Amino acid sequence: MRAYIFAASLLTTAGAAAVAQSDPLTVYAPDYFTSEWGPGPAIEAAFEAECGCEMEFLPADLPSMLLLEGARTRADVVIGLNTDVTKRTRESGLLAPHGQDLSALTLPIDWTDEVFLPFDWSYVSFVYNAEAVANPPRSFAELLDAPEDLRIVIQDPRSSISGLALLLWVKTLYGDEAETVWERLAPRILTVTKGWSEAYGLFTDGEVPMVLSFNTSPAYHIVAEEDETKVSAIFEEGHYAYVELAAKVAGTDQPELADAFMEFILSPTFQAIIPETNWSYPAALPREDWPQVFQELPEPPSAIFLTEDEADAIRTEALDEWQRALSR
Repeated sequence: MRAYIFAASLLTTAGAAAVAQSDPLTVYAPDYFTSEWGPGPAIEAAFEAECGCEMEFLPADLPSMLLLEGARTRADVVIGLNTDVTKRTRESGLLAPHGQDLSALTLPIDWTDEVFLPFDWSYVSFVYNAEAVANPPRSFAELLDAPEDLRIVIQDPRSSISGLALLLWVKTLYGDEAETVWERLAPRILTVTKGWSEAYGLFTDGEVPMVLSFNTSPAYHIVAEEDETKVSAIFEEGHYAYVELAAKVAGTDQPELADAFMEFILSPTFQAIIPETNWSYPAALPREDWPQVFQELPEPPSAIFLTEDEADAIRTEALDEWQRALSR
């Protein structure tokens, strides 16, 4: 899953770029990535040590900020996108091919995209408190038939990437029956939050026994808190695979340094930072090199994945169904 051979040309190329350019390499990333507890600070320090250059992460709502700025963007690289929202970005012409060898990737799906480069992934999952849920659902069907005191919190698909992933997961599984599924699920939804942090906070505060998150989320509780009561419910139908992506900005004035960073993303150094800072599976690191806790996490029997075209084709209909069902 990992690029074990990190080209020797990186130091030479990136170092030359650093000399030639007075400005740092600018990377747009979501807040969770750039925060002090996210992967950004460690990645920044590691890349600067490798390249002898300067870089900076800037918090950005992606892809909105990039599309709004257009060709005037300050970004040289963007990181933190996923295929549910990449179609418009690709069609904007603002991005360039990443130019990387993808043979080291070990995703649960095949990946051949020449523009968007995976850096981590996880499965969208419902995480429950084992002390509050004695018989967790083992499928969507069991969730729909669960006792009504099994309340859940989900995120709004209009403002949350995890909420959108759930929307597409349900639509992919149930097709024309998706609206009926949402009607049946609605009585169990305690609230719909704008983003993941608010929803997960309600869960960790004990306000609700189950929350929409990722199957890698319990790793944080195990490692940081020695708490094994937070568990991912594994559904027999398979789970939506959520792949996070980076891309090079076509108009960068530091193309060599941007290329060096794209290569760095697949390096063992970058990939080893991901699991216990972004609490996700690394996209280019062999499973045997994952932290033990990640190797032992429960996983679904299969991955459900939509290309950006497939996601775009069903998004509007799926959102309309969701809104109608939850407004009744």
